[in-house]
Amino acid sequence: MIKRFFDIIFSLFSLLFFFWVVCIAWLLAAIDTHTSGIFIQARIGQFGNTFKIYKLRTIQFAPSPESARISKIGKLLRDYKLDELPQLFNVLKGEMSIVGPRPDLPGYYDLLEGENRKILELKPGLTSPAALKYSNEEQLLEKQELPLLYNNNSIFPDKVRLNLVYYYHRSFWGDMVIILKTVCYTFFRKK
Repeated sequence: MIKRFFDIIFSLFSLLFFFWVVCIAWLLAAIDTHTSGIFIQARIGQFGNTFKIYKLRTIQFAPSPESARISKIGKLLRDYKLDELPQLFNVLKGEMSIVGPRPDLPGYYDLLEGENRKILELKPGLTSPAALKYSNEEQLLEKQELPLLYNNNSIFPDKVRLNLVYYYHRSFWGDMVIILKTVCYTFFRKK
């Protein structure tokens, strides 16, 4: 109950404080990608239920998926996690939390078995220890000869392990530390 109350207050405050940033970023994303500027995708949420996640679009419209590229503005939005700000609406709707396992595409968390399924008891979050550890996941995968295989055999199992540790040791103050680390990493790291 405290976590949900915190999520509502935090997301409302963030949306009020950063509303102008969201509007400007959305407008830039729409112009830069030649789309509506909003990206909506099915993700796996709490208890394995599917929900639609909101993000700012960072990939330019292309006739084929192979020719799609991250736009210049999209790179900036991703670097500062501004493309994730619309997920505050997911938090307000109760589909997500501020801290929790990052929501993944179908075919990953929904297929977990045994003790690992405990992760599905948690609402997915904007940030988590696994998200912090793998904040450079795109660059890491770009260096791999077989990125999907590397993700499935190395990164995803480690994320599951980290999310299970979070499940067993989560607390309000632990969440505050994760939020602080996320803010520091996002805005104060060297680009």
